[in-house]
Amino acid sequence: MGLLIDGVAHQFPGVRGGPPTEALARTHLAVEDNDFIAILGPSGCGKSTLLRIVAGLESPTTGRVLLDGQPVSSPGPDRGMVFQSYTLFPWLTVEQNILFGSRATTERARQLIGRVGLRGFERHYPKMLSGGMQQRTALARALANDPKILLLDEPFGALDNQTRALMQELLLGIWEADRKIVLFVTHDIDEAIFMANRVAVLSARPGR
Repeated sequence: MGLLIDGVAHQFPGVRGGPPTEALARTHLAVEDNDFIAILGPSGCGKSTLLRIVAGLESPTTGRVLLDGQPVSSPGPDRGMVFQSYTLFPWLTVEQNILFGSRATTERARQLIGRVGLRGFERHYPKMLSGGMQQRTALARALANDPKILLLDEPFGALDNQTRALMQELLLGIWEADRKIVLFVTHDIDEAIFMANRVAVLSARPGR
């Protein structure tokens, strides 16, 4: 049945009694199974807010998100998320980071480590890895529960061009093999066209 974003809007509370900030105006998007959707728009238009709402990390002010007909109200194993920043626990190894908070087995973690090209780095800590290797670890962690949807918030924005191209190819290979729904936030038009089979463009803030 896929994903339905139905009239979702979000406001942040005002500062010191001031008016609220409208981050996202009423937004509608229907996503079919196996779709790779790039969400494109200028900085501050609500792209990341929309992704966090789909992830269940934020609640919409109005509207609703349905996944296979069921409302999304909190994080769940059916959604895996990768952020732009390297959100790994520095005191855990690559393998431990992938397993943390997931239902995956050690065998599953090692399979994913091989799949993202990190075999031999299972016991390395994040500080021992390059930026690209850290994002490979984050991608493997997002895949640990075999989610229906991958949510990626400008995941390659901090990488150099060569590493970015390698990560794009890696992600496309995973999508083509697993046929998951992918929501990929970017502000790069070329990246959106290269990666996605559909592109959703948000206007300037408040995005819609």
